[in-house]
Amino acid sequence: MSGGEMSRPAAPAGEPGRDTDAGPAPASTAPEHRARPLHEFALTAVLMFAVVTIIRWVLDPASPLALANVHLALLVVGALAGALLFALIRSPWGRRSGGHMNPAVTLALWRLRAFPGRAVATYVVAQLGGSVAGTVLARLAWGPAVARVGYGAAAAAPSWNGWAVFAAEAACLVVVTLVIGYFLVHPDRERWFPPVLAVLVGAIVAVLGPLSGGAANPARQFGPVLMSGTTAGSWVYLVAPALGAVLGAAAHHRIVRGGPFTRGPRRGGEPSPTAPPPPPPPS
Repeated sequence: MSGGEMSRPAAPAGEPGRDTDAGPAPASTAPEHRARPLHEFALTAVLMFAVVTIIRWVLDPASPLALANVHLALLVVGALAGALLFALIRSPWGRRSGGHMNPAVTLALWRLRAFPGRAVATYVVAQLGGSVAGTVLARLAWGPAVARVGYGAAAAAPSWNGWAVFAAEAACLVVVTLVIGYFLVHPDRERWFPPVLAVLVGAIVAVLGPLSGGAANPARQFGPVLMSGTTAGSWVYLVAPALGAVLGAAAHHRIVRGGPFTRGPRRGGEPSPTAPPPPPPPS
């Protein structure tokens, strides 16, 4: 996900031949364009390494920092994940790539017409690859303790069936997408987006973590599931956020008919960050 003080290349689109307040998009070099998916890979890897590390220390019963109360433990996980997301969004790489770190967010931005469709696949592959890399690095760093917490994979409470989890995961992305859309429509308030997103992500983890798992990010689940081999029901965490992103974007367009973000991508096809410029994950 993205936000913070955005660079001007990520400014929202205007109609062809029509100027916007942000002005025309400056030219970007080919190496810069090619580097953006690599930045997404690295950002997602850092995010996943940190998330798995936090879970290893606060949820592993053998850890000296383990918290017996799962609600308190996930509150800590959510708070730290939100703070980390904020830092990654505001990092130089986060500003360059948009700091999505979530395939569903990339899909949402495309459906909001704030991100070029031709870049969606490369971003998603980079994010999923980063998820695997970050999880592997956590396993190498912390050893078998990571396996004891299922490599940090999100899991639903026994009382929640698959469809309830699906609805919760999809609803999270509907809300996230509507928040993104709000800041796209109100670029003058963009400085508030990173803290809003950090609080939102933390709340999703803290509130829904003990219930649905609170992943709200296919990349958040992809690496841990692949490493742990616990693939049963994993399709929910991969598909539901994507559907939620599509539904959230549709709702945004219905609410903001004829607004500046219903016209198509920015001239020059610049990838847009999650939040609007001028100056970016569930966990």
